[in-house]
Amino acid sequence: MTTQDLIDALRAADAVKFGEFELAHGGTSEYYVDKYLFETDPACLSAIADAFADRLDTGDKLGGVALGGVPLAAATSVAAGVPYVIARKQRKDYGTANLVEGRLDRGESVVVVEDIVTTGTSLVEAVEALRDAGATVERALVVVDREEGGRATVEDAGVEMEALVTASELLADGDRN
Repeated sequence: MTTQDLIDALRAADAVKFGEFELAHGGTSEYYVDKYLFETDPACLSAIADAFADRLDTGDKLGGVALGGVPLAAATSVAAGVPYVIARKQRKDYGTANLVEGRLDRGESVVVVEDIVTTGTSLVEAVEALRDAGATVERALVVVDREEGGRATVEDAGVEMEALVTASELLADGDRN
């Protein structure tokens, strides 16, 4: 699967929008990648899962960042035949009160999957939760890197980040439809 194939899948899912959008970190942007559209489109989700699965090493477990990384982790888990865990943003105040849900053994290698990286903060928080739970986390796979400083934040946390698509690639042809 090429980068252009993934861009085509994101566009076919109508996940790339143009206009003026407020982002989660408070900034604004002239484009928006709607994770809920690409994660709920079976063809696009399958393409992403296959691309992520191709990048896993033997023995890797997946870690999905709640909320957007969870469907990606689940689909990739099925595509690759590997288990996954979920890194919550905050502890629930009932049941087990875990930050990490699922079976995780101390020292296991976990590759974190995330939808979109802008500042990298959510991804780093998930990495820290997984590490606190005993995982070894050295890699992250993301669908879109908005190229707004997130990669540096993630790499400063000791995690190699690989994006399937960068903002530059996504916006390269200037097609605003």
